[in-house]
Parts: sequence; structure tokens; C-alpha cells
Amino acid sequence: MVERVRLADDLQLSCRVWGAPSERGIPIVMVHGLASNAQLWDGSARHLTTHGHGVIAIDQRGHGTSDKPDEGYDMDTVTDDLATLLDILTHRDESWTRPLVVGQSWGGNVVIHLAARHPSKVRGVCAVDGGTIDLKSAFPNWDDCAQHLAPPHIAGTRYDRLWAAIKATHPDWSDDAVDATLANMEHLPDGTVRPWLTRERHMKILRGLWEHSPHHLFSHISVPVMFTPAIDNSDFSNRKHSALDVAEQHIRRCKVVPFIGADHDLHAQHPRQFADVIHDAITEGFFA
Repeated sequence: MVERVRLADDLQLSCRVWGAPSERGIPIVMVHGLASNAQLWDGSARHLTTHGHGVIAIDQRGHGTSDKPDEGYDMDTVTDDLATLLDILTHRDESWTRPLVVGQSWGGNVVIHLAARHPSKVRGVCAVDGGTIDLKSAFPNWDDCAQHLAPPHIAGTRYDRLWAAIKATHPDWSDDAVDATLANMEHLPDGTVRPWLTRERHMKILRGLWEHSPHHLFSHISVPVMFTPAIDNSDFSNRKHSALDVAEQHIRRCKVVPFIGADHDLHAQHPRQFADVIHDAITEGFFA
């Protein structure tokens, strides 16, 4: 079920709702990455609900079918969006009190920020190939970061051509996962696509991420934090290892479960495996 939740006069977030938690489960809220969308959590959400967990996946502001105000894309504001949503969910149904909040990539940094800024609202957070992103370490100058990480010009590409290209480069992904990736785009009547997240808003989020230094927050986090990084033999993965070492040294309760050889969107690539990692951590009492 898709529901729109009003956070403010100018902001409603679109949420994919997979039901409330049963007596044997807990509430889980899932947060996508930059230029992504809630549908990429569908596979993992299905598996988690079979274990009795309640799951809600959100489109953050500017993304998917959520509202798209021109401002509010800094880290504090998007994190406060999430905190407000948690308050609304709890007010409507006490079974949603203090959920586990899971975020991927930029969303991983958002949930780390949430854990430091609003610890009483969560029982813990999980950062999926994110949460340690520190763009300033790679790009000390914002203009360099903007030049290297600006989004590609995809608007006007035919949907079927883009679908085939994604499937060809991700042959182990399900068709549902490819469809979910294409849900990052508005599908136009002429058969082409246009990103839901505009380039201008994308760059505002990127600037907020560039200004974010999650390692400064680690020692202030009191709730459990799990990281599920995608790891390979690249220099980039070596930098992830170093950042995760810092996290393990400074976060009071920290767990790292690497996905070896996985894609950045590992939750879409390996939905059942990812759901099992989350469920195992819950049943072992890590997020108690």
C-alpha cells in the first residue's frame, strides 16, 4: 500500500507500507539514497514481513512521488523530516514507537545523523553501503566535487532502452529490482523518462552531503549502529574499511556485516540475504 503522510503544509512524503509489526517483530523504516526511491526496498520488505516485522519505506523530499519543495535539502532538514515522520507514526500507532531505521548510501548518512540528533526516536540504525561517506576527504574543494559527482543527463532517454542497459550491467538483478531502479524516473507518455529529482535539487543534496562529516558524530551516538558495506578489492573499498574502523572505535555499540562483491544497491541485488542480516541482528538482540 502507498500512503502519503503530511509532515508540513508544503510537504507530504510518499510511503510504501508493508503492515504493522506483529508480536514477534519490530517496526522498521527504510530510507533510500540520493536520486533513488522507496521501491528499491520492496524485495527486502517482503522478506522482513514474513518474519513478523512491520516495514515502511519512504520517498524523501524531492524524490519519487513525494512533494518537491525548492528548499530543505541540507542534512539537518532531511533528518528532521524523518524525525517528524517517526513522531507521526508513533502518534497514530504505538507499535511504531522507536523503530529500527535503515538507510542506504546518502540515506545511510541521514540515519547516522538521525541517531546522533534524535536518539530517543529510534532503537537503532543500519547504514547500507553508506553512513561513513565523507566527500570532503576526497574532494576538499566543493567545485571539484560538483564537477565529478553531478548527475548524468538522462532526461529524454527511452524507458525501454534504459531498462535494457540496466539489466545488461546487472544480470544478477531481478526484473523487479530493475523496475524499481527505473522508478527513480517519471515515465512520460512519449516513452522517455525524466528523473523525479531535478538536477538543481540533486546538487543541493550533494552539497549537504559534502558538508557532512559523519565521523564527527560517532562518539555522540548512544543507540546501536550496524553497517552493511559493499566490499571489493578496490581502493574505494579500502577507504571504506578505514572509515568503518573509525566507526567501530567510536560508536558504543557497532556491528559491521560486509557484503563481499556486492553492488552499491546491495539491498536490491540481494534482498533476501539483506533481510536475513537485519532479522538475525534483531533476533540476536543487537537492537534491543
